[in-house]
Amino acid sequence: MITPESARRRFALVSFLMWLPAALMIPSMVLLMSERGLGLAEVGLVMTVYSVVTLSLELPTGGLSDVIGRRNVLIASAAIMAVGLLTLAFATTIWLFVLSAALKGVARALSSGPAEAWYVDTLHAARGSSADLKPGLSLGASMGSLSLGLGVLVGGFAPLAVPGGTIEPLAVPPLLAAVAAVGQLVVTVFAMPEPPHGRRGLGGVLREVPLTIVSGVRLAFGGSLLRRLTLFAVADGIALVSVELLTPGRLASLAGGTELGATAYALVAALGFFGSSAGSALAPWAARVLGGGRRGAVASVAVVALAIAALSATAGLAGAAGMVSAAGAYVVMFAGLAVAGLFFQEMTHNAVTSAQRTTVTSISSLALQAGGGLANLLLGAMAAAYGVSVAWALSAGVVTLSLLLFVRMPKPPAPATAEQDSVRMVG
Repeated sequence: MITPESARRRFALVSFLMWLPAALMIPSMVLLMSERGLGLAEVGLVMTVYSVVTLSLELPTGGLSDVIGRRNVLIASAAIMAVGLLTLAFATTIWLFVLSAALKGVARALSSGPAEAWYVDTLHAARGSSADLKPGLSLGASMGSLSLGLGVLVGGFAPLAVPGGTIEPLAVPPLLAAVAAVGQLVVTVFAMPEPPHGRRGLGGVLREVPLTIVSGVRLAFGGSLLRRLTLFAVADGIALVSVELLTPGRLASLAGGTELGATAYALVAALGFFGSSAGSALAPWAARVLGGGRRGAVASVAVVALAIAALSATAGLAGAAGMVSAAGAYVVMFAGLAVAGLFFQEMTHNAVTSAQRTTVTSISSLALQAGGGLANLLLGAMAAAYGVSVAWALSAGVVTLSLLLFVRMPKPPAPATAEQDSVRMVG
């Protein structure tokens, strides 16, 4: 049996590698499509395909992980991601870019939850269902954020280091990302042993996945605690998209042009990811100081609301003052979300058993993306009509209202026994 310390280290490594491919491709992806002849509408179509595929498969793939095992799903995710990134690097037509987006969407949906569920199941098997999840979950989240920050920087500067005439500079980041995905696959194969499940035919798997999904949905929306956590995920998605959607334009106006604005946003985004990494690392300490998960969640969500409110209040500043205030609020918001995320992860995992763990995690991810989609539709139009200050004020108000979800929040039900979780892991 893997020791808890070993499981924590392996989970941290896999978390780092899982986010690295996406981080490496972020800076050049849109520019690569534009350079190869796609217009803005076509780029938007490609991005929409990615979102639709991810949302459509979020729950089915979560149920699949609960049926055939976390490790197998992560291996499939890494392999599909590598193929999608290679397709992106060499695509020359819109249909190849669409194929790349679809493959990446499948990989993203597959990767949502299994690593986290593997760690929780492994820790419960070793120490029982009352084991403290915060140290391992915070380390995994911290490593994921660190990976995003480093990957964005490497992906942003890699094209500048390519000698002229050897390879198209903007194709280098997705190629590096494909290599990182292969590295994730190899590490997953050797670092995440999982007790074998019973042999299942395709028909048995297909029958069990829908039942697992239905059970997970009933669990997520049937009880007050998980229903509140799912609703907060919607507010979380609105908060995230409000800054990711509106900050680039704000920085471009401060920098005096789109190119300088893109560079400024790459640096600010990296700082935000590093802030998220720091927040995740400090979350266990915050839990001790604040005296528990609910108090910690309330405090961290309040910090997020204040940070977005600060973005709104300083939207009229120009020059260096505007740049520093925007960057500072961005970093504080991501740090606060990281701390809040740990408390929500722990409350969620303590309220479910291994049988529905990945499915419920996927439901939370789906709720977050739904909130983000709503924000994309409303806040962009609001910013265009009334200015970014009003849009950010609305986002801050939504996050503030989400604090009401913690009023008389019920305690998690008694967790399943370690024996039950161990039996489920064996299958």
